[in-house]
Amino acid sequence: MDITNILNIGSEPIREAAKNASTRVESTDESFTSLFNSMISNVSETNSLLHKEEEEEVKFALGISDNTHDLAIAAAKAQTALSYTVALRDKFIEAYKELMQIQV
Repeated sequence: MDITNILNIGSEPIREAAKNASTRVESTDESFTSLFNSMISNVSETNSLLHKEEEEEVKFALGISDNTHDLAIAAAKAQTALSYTVALRDKFIEAYKELMQIQV
């Protein structure tokens, strides 16, 4: 459904974004396997970012690197990824608890 016709939006970028969003929703795979694989890749990416942060901290502590910019970037990426992973975990646990409350 193209909402740009309903709202009488004349902007071409908004029409394109609406078209892309509608095709993305139609093409997503909602199976548990794809969801589980996505979560596993998210956890492994978070682990790699945490390891990169730790490596930058060690390099800085040993004096190998004096670039605090790289250290700050690695720390920010790791913190953001960890926050996202924890939020996903909490949502999965919440959904699991709701499923367990369903009476058969």
